[in-house]
Amino acid sequence: MNDVIEKAKQIKLVIFDVDGVLTDGGLILGESGDEYKIFHVRDGQGLVMLKDTGIKIAIITARSSGIVAERMAALGIEYVFQGQNDKGKAVNELMTKLEVSNEQTAYVGDDFIDLPAMRLVGLSIAVADAHPLVKEHAHWTTANRGGHSAAREVCELIMQAQGTLQTAIQRYLS
Repeated sequence: MNDVIEKAKQIKLVIFDVDGVLTDGGLILGESGDEYKIFHVRDGQGLVMLKDTGIKIAIITARSSGIVAERMAALGIEYVFQGQNDKGKAVNELMTKLEVSNEQTAYVGDDFIDLPAMRLVGLSIAVADAHPLVKEHAHWTTANRGGHSAAREVCELIMQAQGTLQTAIQRYLS
């Protein structure tokens, strides 16, 4: 765990997958083709708190959904990349654009499509219910499942490592 904390201290950019990480991976499809996703409010709060500490947050997902764009806009997440089947390429392009190194980047995933991205970054994280091979390639695995506060757990880990968690919490106690 000490190695994970040391890696988390360096993070300036955290990239999250959506389906299976920010959601439980389930897709609700209506007869008219409408798609619905369930996001956990505590994950959203964690993203906002982490962003407020100065950490850049991005979303890279293979699917394209207006719901994802709407949710991320509501949270103030600026970097949203949908329809990305080559997540490794997307991560490289984002790191270049934001001028952050591999060691300064974390990626949170759950399935095979996330592996190229996870293998590029300084801190790779799998959610608790990720595929076993994904967990094997992760530096750390959350205790919570995707869509069930796993993202919040990631946010708090990074804030704790960087010494910003108590200040972030204190805002709500004042």
